[in-house]
Amino acid sequence: MNITAGTLKGRKIIAPDTNLVRPTLSKVRMAVFNVLQSYIEFENSSFLDMFGGSGIMGLEALSRGFKEATVIEKDKKIFQIIKQNYSALGQTADFFNIDTLSFKTDKNFDVIYIDPPYYAGIYEQILKIIPEFKICIIEHPEDIKIEKYNILKQKVYGDKVLTFLTK
Repeated sequence: MNITAGTLKGRKIIAPDTNLVRPTLSKVRMAVFNVLQSYIEFENSSFLDMFGGSGIMGLEALSRGFKEATVIEKDKKIFQIIKQNYSALGQTADFFNIDTLSFKTDKNFDVIYIDPPYYAGIYEQILKIIPEFKICIIEHPEDIKIEKYNILKQKVYGDKVLTFLTK
């Protein structure tokens, strides 16, 4: 997997076993950040990836100028790969090796990215516990129930839907 834009463009990272994670496709990553560019300034912004996987989303954010990234990943082996990817690219982040559903913070984030295992049935639970944000992006396979947030934009990429939310 390669970083698609920014200061780290073209740099490769290690992708965990695809039986364990479903890395976000490069065209989807590009779409996420192209849409975000219309709504927020990346400089001095914070990015939270609630289901780290390979760590690529946080790395894309940092490469494109985000000030800081936070990554949550529950699986210990995958968590180590994420840390290795950041280290290999000379990047830092706040890392949490915990179940996302138990993550608690008082920190506000400019952008939150949510891409849990598609059929885990936890989208509604996650939306109830997420920290404060300016824009939240959810990658999901089908319609999900969204309450108390405004849908800013939706984009469909094959079997994936990106839903951008605001308060």
